[in-house]
Amino acid sequence: MPDFEIIEPQFRSFVLKNAPLKRLATGFDWAEGPVWFGDAGCLLFSDIPGNRIMRWIPEAGLSVYRQPSNYANGHTRDLQGRLISCEHGTRRVTRTEADGAITVLADGIEGKRFNSPNDVVVKSDGTIWFTDPHYGIRSNYEGYKAEQELPCRVYRIDPDTGGVAVVAEDFDCPNGLAFSPDESRIYIAESGHAFDVKADKRIRVFDVDADNTLGTGRDFHKVAPGHCDGMRCDIKGNIWTSAADGVHCLNPEGVLLGKIFVPETVSNLCFGGRAKHILYITATTSLYAIVLNREGAQMP
Repeated sequence: MPDFEIIEPQFRSFVLKNAPLKRLATGFDWAEGPVWFGDAGCLLFSDIPGNRIMRWIPEAGLSVYRQPSNYANGHTRDLQGRLISCEHGTRRVTRTEADGAITVLADGIEGKRFNSPNDVVVKSDGTIWFTDPHYGIRSNYEGYKAEQELPCRVYRIDPDTGGVAVVAEDFDCPNGLAFSPDESRIYIAESGHAFDVKADKRIRVFDVDADNTLGTGRDFHKVAPGHCDGMRCDIKGNIWTSAADGVHCLNPEGVLLGKIFVPETVSNLCFGGRAKHILYITATTSLYAIVLNREGAQMP
């Protein structure tokens, strides 16, 4: 089976014939939340049921970065390069300081606990945006089974005041999210209620206003097969999203340009490497990578 499917001709220039998909490491229960640390030359990602954060260094291979991880899921970096993490087990969003200390950024709102913060991105003004579906409290597999106290929403944390604001709440279960390169848009995955195979699963897009409120959401793309779990944008605004058969590339109008086939179910992805030209992919039990003729847009 080939590594790629070219659907629109322009996708041919995005991939390289002599740069195949590679499996870098395996043996995880559910790999998720990759984030690239260019200054440290490493990738961090979660093995959620394993309750650990793993570290991949191209020259040295795999090691454990943190265990226990409080069943951490999604990660990103803030403007100072610090690790921002979503934790299922503690139902909170945290920051890892330069000395390794962990600061709790938010663990609830309205006097109630979050469900299980899932994925997180940081905007260029320092605000931290994250999704809070209920997947981590529906069973004991990726955290601790518990009662849901809040609706499934998307939130924003003010880095100066620590205040938490609801930015979107008309979701069944919001999941992955990504800003367009100019931050005029935010893409948010609707992945539906846990255990509901008939759930409406799609990517929605919202215009981001100057005051960081969101306009009315509209349907952007429905991934098939499977659904979008995690996604990232490249510098031209193309969206690279997880799917059941691999990674799909969409243009800014939501048109499917092509696919990278992966032999496991993809959960999430990020750009990394010296020029942000390597797409790192977490998929079921493994970590994969592929070199592209594209550059990622994520910060910092």
